Amino acid sequence: MQEVTGGAAAPSRPRRRWAGRLVVAVSVVFAAGTAVRLGGLESGALLVPLVSFTPYFAPAALLTLGLAAAVRSRAAIAVMLAVCVCLAWCVLPRAVASAAPAEGRPLRLLTANLNGGRADAETVVGLVRAHDVDVLSLQELTFAEQERLRAAGLESLLPYQVARPATWGPVGSGLYARYPLRERTGLFQPVGHHMPVAEVALPGGQAVEVVVVHPVAPVPSTVPEWHAGVATLPPAPSTGPPRILAGDFNATLDHAVFRGLLDTGYTDAAAATGQGLVPTWPMRRFPPLVAIDHVLTDGRAGAVAVRIHDLPGSDHRALFADLRVRG
Repeated sequence: MQEVTGGAAAPSRPRRRWAGRLVVAVSVVFAAGTAVRLGGLESGALLVPLVSFTPYFAPAALLTLGLAAAVRSRAAIAVMLAVCVCLAWCVLPRAVASAAPAEGRPLRLLTANLNGGRADAETVVGLVRAHDVDVLSLQELTFAEQERLRAAGLESLLPYQVARPATWGPVGSGLYARYPLRERTGLFQPVGHHMPVAEVALPGGQAVEVVVVHPVAPVPSTVPEWHAGVATLPPAPSTGPPRILAGDFNATLDHAVFRGLLDTGYTDAAAATGQGLVPTWPMRRFPPLVAIDHVLTDGRAGAVAVRIHDLPGSDHRALFADLRVRG
């Protein structure tokens, strides 16, 4: 009688080989994407939006590492271990609060994209009142929305303004404040929508400079304009009034051009308070997926708390930052 051995195991070996090859191929894709993120190599209408989702690639990479271990592919395991370490280095610091500034003048700032004037004005004014806001940065401000905000009582809370509303669409912006404002011109050449700049006369020290930020979105036809809009924002100063950038940057912490702006000396308020992974857009057909609304402070200010709120009528969430300004 002939002995038969390994009959059940033989068919599984080809399947295991194909599974191993598939996992290796997936790991190569992950490695290429990670190289794009680390090297700041994103460009064009595909990679620029895709790099926004880097925080989601990290758990997917862990899953792929588990699959590589299951099929015992040493090559895939090695690649995915490196990928997981790199993505963790990129993403995890945003969820860990850094040391808050110990002293400084308080500045409570709220930024909100009004979705072409569709956001609920009562909610905006309610957030201003609830957080005792000192400065309000608005994007996509229209004349009609400006009137609704006035009717809701905004100017009784924040009587000073530098506003550049539009008749419709995303172009308009505005800055409202509890304290006197002095508009500044010539600081930079905005590329995209209106981006007013003003000095806020905070009590107890020198004024603080606030820039309303809103470059165009990086859709296929506007990626170069988007890149220029972020790249031409004013760098963090070391002298003069402390500078704060607040608004819809249409960029995440993973975009190279945004990281280049941070490298001039800015700190992202949400990331510094452990809120850097909380998404702010979109808020209509889908749940929010990416964080593109930011408050940036130069080295003479910092955030002690950040709160992110839904804003009915808008496709963005509103971001509140409780700041301390030194000097």
